[in-house]
Parts: sequence; C-alpha cells; structure tokens
Amino acid sequence: MVRHVHDGGDSDAREPLLAGDREDPHETEEEGEIIFDRSTSNIPCDASGSEERRLTYEEAVEKAGFGLFHWLLLVVCGWANASDAVEILCVSFLLPTARCDLLLSSSDMGLLTASIFLGMMVGGYIWGYLADQRGRRKVLVVSLTVNGVFGGLASIAPWFWLFLLLRFISGIGVGGSIPVIFSYFSEFMPRLRRGAMISALATFWMAGNILAAGLAWLVIPRTWAHFSLGTLDFQSWRLFVVLCSVPSLTSAILFRLLMPESPKFLMEAGREKEAIRVFQVMFKLNMWGRGKDLQEFGLCVGSKQRGEPEETRTRSSRRERLACILKKALLPIKQMFNGSLRSRSIALLIVFYCISFGYYGLWMWFPELFERMENGGSPCSNLSIPSPLRNQSCYPVKTAVYMEGFIIAASNLPGNIFTILMIDSLGGKALLSCSLLVSSLSVFLIYEVQTKVQSLILSCVFSGVSVITWNALDVLGTELYPTQLRSSALGFFTGVGRVAAIMGNVAFGRLMDTNCAVPVLLVSALLLTGGLVALVLPQTKQTELT
Repeated sequence: MVRHVHDGGDSDAREPLLAGDREDPHETEEEGEIIFDRSTSNIPCDASGSEERRLTYEEAVEKAGFGLFHWLLLVVCGWANASDAVEILCVSFLLPTARCDLLLSSSDMGLLTASIFLGMMVGGYIWGYLADQRGRRKVLVVSLTVNGVFGGLASIAPWFWLFLLLRFISGIGVGGSIPVIFSYFSEFMPRLRRGAMISALATFWMAGNILAAGLAWLVIPRTWAHFSLGTLDFQSWRLFVVLCSVPSLTSAILFRLLMPESPKFLMEAGREKEAIRVFQVMFKLNMWGRGKDLQEFGLCVGSKQRGEPEETRTRSSRRERLACILKKALLPIKQMFNGSLRSRSIALLIVFYCISFGYYGLWMWFPELFERMENGGSPCSNLSIPSPLRNQSCYPVKTAVYMEGFIIAASNLPGNIFTILMIDSLGGKALLSCSLLVSSLSVFLIYEVQTKVQSLILSCVFSGVSVITWNALDVLGTELYPTQLRSSALGFFTGVGRVAAIMGNVAFGRLMDTNCAVPVLLVSALLLTGGLVALVLPQTKQTELT
C-alpha cells in the first residue's frame, strides 16, 4: 500500500508496493487485489515531530506556481506529440507514389498502413507499464529514439517486406511515447489549468499533421530529390520518410537534456529529495525575475515495501520468475476491470476502438480517395482499376492530392481552439460524446456526396470535429485513473485503438477496389456507437489527480 511518511530523503529508486509484493509472508494473494490504496493518497500528512511543512502532491504543484516552466514543458512535450503524428501519418502521403516503386497492390497498401499500428499495439502497453514502474522520462527518451531511428532506416529499404518490418519497429516506439507523454505532462499541471493545458498539448498533433502534409506537398512532387544510391532508386518519397524521422530524434534529445522526471511519479516511488528538486526547478523558472524564494517543505511520499527476500528470489526457478514478472505486468489490466474502475474501463475500451477504427481507417486513405476522385464522382464511384498496381498513374505526381491533404490537416485548428476554450467549462465527457456523433454524420455524408469539392468540405468537417474527440479522450484518460495505473491504462487503451486501426486499414485495403461503401458506412456506424457509449463515462471536470 502507499504510505504517507517522512522519508528522510532516501533517493533510491523505490517502487510502490505491487500486489505481488507481500508484507506478510502468510498473506494470500487474491484475484483482483488492489495494487494501490488510493483512499489516503491526497490527504495532508501528519507533520508531528518535524518542523518543516508537509505538502501533498496537489499542494506542492500549486506552491511551484504556473509559468515559464509549464510553457517550456508544453513545447517539448508538444513537439514529441507532433513527431508521433508525423511518423504515423507520413505513410498515407507516400502511398500514391511508393506503391509504384515497391510494387504494391491495394491489399499491400492496407498492410503497410496497418504495420505501424501493429507496432504501436505491441509497444503501447509494454512502454506504459515500464513508465509506471521505472519512470516516465526514461521511457520517453528510449521510445522516441526507437521511433526516429527505425523510421529513418525505412527510407533505404529496397523491398516491401523490409520496409514493412522497419515501419513496424518504428511503431513500437510510437506506441510508447503517445500514452506516456500525456501522463507525464498532466503530472506537472495545477488542477484548475490541467484540462486547458492538456488540450493545448493535443493541438500539437495538428501541428504534426500539418507538418507531414506540408513536407509531402513540398518534397514528394519534386524531381530534384530523385537519385541513385547504389542499386537503390532513391525517389523523392524516400527523402520524405527521412525528414519525417527528424522530429522524433530531436524530441528524444530535448527530453534527455532539458526535462526532469515526473514529480508525481517520484513521490509515489518514495524519492522525496528528487521530487523536491523538481518542484524547486519549477518554482525557479515560473518565478523568473520576481525575486521570490521557495520556502523549505517536505512531501507526503509513498514508501516501497520490499517483496520476497533476495535469497527466496534466487532459489526460485527461471520459469517461476518469468511467471511472476508476467503476472505483475498483467496486474494493472486486472485492476482496470475490477471494482469502481470496471464500468469506465469497458466504456473507454469501446470508445477507443470506435474512434481508432474510424479515424485511422479513413484518414490514412484520404490521399488515395482524393486521387480516385480526380475524374469526378464520389470517392467510391471510381472502382474500375486498369491494373493491380496502376503504375501509369504514379508519375508525374499529382500535386493537388497533397494540397488537399494539407487543407484537411489545417482544418484541425478550429476544433483545437474550441477544445482549449471549452474543455474546462463543458468537461471532457460532453465534448467526447457530441464530437463522436457529429463525426459519424459527416462520414455518412462523405459517402453520399458526388463532387470532389463537397467531399473535401465534409472531410474538413470530419477532421475538425474528430480532433475534439481525441482531445477530450486525452483529458479524460489522464483523470480517470490513479498515478500507478495512468500510463498502463493509456497504453492498454491505445493498444486497443491500434487493433482497431489495423482492422480499419486492412478493411479499406481489401474493399477499396470492390466495395468501398462498406468500410465508409462501417466507420459512420462505429462513430455513432462510440458517441452513445461515451455518455456512461463519469464527469471528471477539474478533478484532482489521484
């Protein structure tokens, strides 16, 4: 259990007590046992016997103030969020040209767009669990580095299956950074500013979207970017892939050089001195030039109780140790679906599945849909394909496709502004449900329209409204779970979302050439379902983090 004691400043990397770490050797481990007792996590500590004041997490965050540190944090975390958007969405922009050089059918393109989501599914929960156990910052540095390195290496892959593998490994890195970024960022925020600031962080996804679309527009149609690299024909789309890996690598460097560990994580791990130093840095930057000093204070920190003695662990077999590790790794999922967290976890699982299938399934295929509308008609009316690969239509590159992608990406801006202004007054639940319902209607109308201009307008509506859904989910996800489950929960749900994204992209790839109406109408139905299910979620407006 988490215990609020004065920890004399021991800075050893100690973890909160897991259900598998018993205080009493005769205690039996029950299915669904609570990992952390949150009933006293934010109450004041008993300061008897100590002259310095004892602060809870929320009190310490308020004492550190709000200012320059938080804006710097927003820029660094925002750039990391933008880098994830660039890495995910770049595949959709290279499809119209890469399919010629890699000899891709529509099914192959579906596998390619799904590959990064498969990697994100694998990486999401693993990185989230490690972030809850070992720290947010370390996981962010490593996952962003994996993302950037393997994303860049994909540019020189001569064969489709190697390109697919490298994109998958890059996706493992993306799967770690997305959920952890929001957990990390939220744990520095004062309660009354948290909703607006998380929404501001989410707007950087739009920035990454615009950056990817802008780079595709500027680089892919250019013939000067074409040259030979040994036996490899280095087309402009490969240079585009290299450029898309740069944001992830620079984000990893920024986190490594500039950012501290989450003070909430440090407090729960019993590392009081380190947490105090983080609050001191926050105060110093926030009060820059004001001549104020931070008074001495102590913190209510967690106390890690050691598990089984070392000699007991040594005697256990390797199989037993692996079973124990696996059991502990899966324990957060058990807690998410037990007790008071069960209903919200089931609802979030459904919502994440619906929005991920719809958003990624449709968004990754927008450039291809618009290219098929070049001759007029609805996106599902031009199904007569001259050859499986349609090589003759790849070059010269049609610039209009990338211009339209840029316009749709820019249409995120109104939705982001609306979320920042309204999230604290309306709450995440209301925005989530309403935006899903409007998104469902816009997708249904995309299927019905007959002109390219009408489809572009409705696609912009879908883009602007669906971003409100993601922003609301980012806020709700950080507030619905306690610190020791937060990254694991977000990692698990993003993993579920990746499964949905894979299914959406495979469905579009399989049916695009034969019955395009099926995946489009399925997207509309799933978004409608998600909007209705979101109504059962609890309201968390301006709640304290536990």
